[in-house]
Amino acid sequence: MEKIAIFPGSFDPFTLGHQSVVSDGLQLFDKIVIGVGINSAKTGLLPASRRLDLIRDLYREESRVEVCEYSGLTVDLARRVGARYILRGLRNSVDFEFERNMMQVNQTLYPELMTVVLFTPPRYVALSSSFVREIHQFGGDTAPFMPAGIHLKNYLK
Repeated sequence: MEKIAIFPGSFDPFTLGHQSVVSDGLQLFDKIVIGVGINSAKTGLLPASRRLDLIRDLYREESRVEVCEYSGLTVDLARRVGARYILRGLRNSVDFEFERNMMQVNQTLYPELMTVVLFTPPRYVALSSSFVREIHQFGGDTAPFMPAGIHLKNYLK
């Protein structure tokens, strides 16, 4: 049986921290489905279509990574793609509390679904999409926080 994990998030934008979680996850799972969550009530830096493009460009050569958009419950995405695992990254104790609570809710809704948490490497602990958006907003260089070869300006069009 193929081990499929979903890695859900808004990914606005997808950063080196996210890439680290996927890289480590590929050592554990046969396939990772990156689920780009769409919340029509929120406006962010990148429209959903450009977030999908960015992540697909990054993983163009990795057949074990798929990218899709979704709205609604993460457990519904897991069922739709046949995933039995949710992959999450932890930076700090705040993330831990949130993820633990989310895991309990998800297991109530889909008991066969297991959350697998990976610790973020220390160099990415302070990194968040929110910081990257703010750096961009004030004209700063976002390149040190983005995966190699991914230039945020190319996705803002």
